[in-house]
Amino acid sequence: MPALLEVAALCAGYGETEVLHGIDFAVAAGGVTALLGANGAGKTTTLRAICGMVRARGDIVFDGEAIAGRATEAVARRGIGHVPDGRGTFLELSVEENLRLGAISRRDRAVGGDIERMFGYFPKLRERTRQQAGTLSGGEQQMLAIARALLLRPKLLLLDEPSFGLAPLIVAEMFAILARINKEERMSMLIVEQNANLALALADHAYLLETGRIMMSGGAAEMRENAAIRRSYLGY
Repeated sequence: MPALLEVAALCAGYGETEVLHGIDFAVAAGGVTALLGANGAGKTTTLRAICGMVRARGDIVFDGEAIAGRATEAVARRGIGHVPDGRGTFLELSVEENLRLGAISRRDRAVGGDIERMFGYFPKLRERTRQQAGTLSGGEQQMLAIARALLLRPKLLLLDEPSFGLAPLIVAEMFAILARINKEERMSMLIVEQNANLALALADHAYLLETGRIMMSGGAAEMRENAAIRRSYLGY
C-alpha cells in the first residue's frame, strides 16, 4: 500500500527540551500503524508534532503535501483527525453537540447522515444523544471522542492511548469497533498505545519508540514474535 503519511528526521519538544530526535516512519493508506513505547518515549509528542501542536522540525508529508509547520486547524482541514489523550470532550455539552462540533469546519450538509453512521458504530451514543458528555462513563466518553473526530471525515485518524483507564470489556469492544471502521471505511490509523497486545492485534505495521528514537519496526505479526518486544511489552 502507498504511504498516506511520511515522516522523516522529525525532531520535536517543549521549550528547550527536545523529546524526539530525528524519527522516521510512515502510515500506509488504508492501514493501521502502531507506535509502541513506554511512558516518556515520545509517543504523544509525535502525534502533537504531526498536528502542529508543538514546536517541530523535519519533514511531514500527508497525502503528497508537506504539512510541517502548518497550524493545527489547517492540518485538521487537510484530513487528519486527532483523538487526544484525556479524550478532550466538551463535558458541558450534549453528545449531539459534541458530534456537531466535530464537523464544524465542513461545508457540506451531510452531517446528520454521518452522525447516524456514527451511531451505527457506537449505539450507546444514540441512547445518550441529549445527555451531557460529562455524565458519560469513561468508555462512552472515549467512544464520543472517536466519533467526533470521524465527523471531520478525515483520511487519517490519530489515536492517543484509547484504552487508558478503561475496563477490559470496554477496551475489547472499542478496538473491535476500530477494526470495523478501518475495514469498512478504509480509514488509515496511527495508534499510540502502551498496551502492545491490543495495538499489535489491530495494526498491520508497528514502530517501537524509545527515548525519542525509533529502535525497531516491522509488520505487526513480526513484532509480536520478536523476543525483545515480547519480554518488554507483551509480558511473555
